[in-house]
Amino acid sequence: MVRKLTKKDVLAAVKGGAVFASGGGAFYEHGLKMGYAALALGDVNLISIDELPDDATLLTQTAIGAPAGTTDWQMQGKDYIKAVQLVQEQISEKIVGLWTPQNGKSSSTNGWITAAALGLYIVDVTGDIRAHPTGEMGDIGVNSRADYITTQAAVGGKHETGKYVEVVVKGASKTTSKILRAASDQAGGFIATARHPLPVKYVKENAVIGGLSKAINLGYRILAAEGTGAKTVINNIAHATQGEVITTGCVVSKEMSYTTEAFDIGKIQIVSDNGHRYTVYAQNEFMAIENENGERISTYPDVQTIFRAEDAFPLSTNEIEKGQEVVLFKIDKSHFQLSTGVKDAGVYPDVEKALGIELYKYSFPNDENTGGEE
Repeated sequence: MVRKLTKKDVLAAVKGGAVFASGGGAFYEHGLKMGYAALALGDVNLISIDELPDDATLLTQTAIGAPAGTTDWQMQGKDYIKAVQLVQEQISEKIVGLWTPQNGKSSSTNGWITAAALGLYIVDVTGDIRAHPTGEMGDIGVNSRADYITTQAAVGGKHETGKYVEVVVKGASKTTSKILRAASDQAGGFIATARHPLPVKYVKENAVIGGLSKAINLGYRILAAEGTGAKTVINNIAHATQGEVITTGCVVSKEMSYTTEAFDIGKIQIVSDNGHRYTVYAQNEFMAIENENGERISTYPDVQTIFRAEDAFPLSTNEIEKGQEVVLFKIDKSHFQLSTGVKDAGVYPDVEKALGIELYKYSFPNDENTGGEE
């Protein structure tokens, strides 16, 4: 099935993607800007992966960097296009489609402008239903494949400040992904990338099938509920996703620091209306929630969202301020498909080290590598 995307689809993708963004997933206005620019440039066709031959080549398109608004970045539509062209120049297989490694405020429109410019499909899969801090988490398992040599490109930065860069790297995903993140830092903290040429068969077996349309469909549910009050909007989101409100309360502190790996890392503390304290750990995205007793309430790959209480707008780390009234929300991972990359224990240690907390043993307690039990 091929679906020609519309302006309303752009808004729905960004609205739904904002919930799955989990505090990151880049920038709301950037997502709208890139989506509308794509439609102005040409047709954007969303295709089911089942419509493509198994040996056709697909490419991931995304932006990487820090979403907390702490850096002076510039990334234009032509940077996304150039990144894909740089990869195509390095491989013999013809790229037929692009897919996003995650949903998010602008992540859900990843690749749309390139697809319109180069006549490629947007493929209805995602590497993760929600946004995540590292490329490895959305790379559908290639991080742990020593036999897979990837090609990755990054483009972006301001010409006038001397920050513009173009980078092409080949090698193991685990190594080359870190090079792209360093390039993002040098370019100003946010950069367009194209990565991982892979056959349809592999993507189909390891990605989240229909992941993008899930964000678009959720966005339409949100649009239909807008104007009925914030509580009704959040209730509709909960019903559509099987999510749940953890608490309502006030942001009492926010500590975020930018690192040279182009990450925003820190904590947000919320005191509930009945006086209980919750800590949200963030590395670009929200990754874990604990209560005042140190008990884990939610852990990635759960979706974790902080809504602004007044209008049910999903807040990114850069939009959260001390004193805000918010709604803390989660969707348990049991309610959506998980990709191979999300279940890979090897993608967790870097994030665990950065945050100073354990993740994988809470996410997958039955895995023999964790020694845990449910």
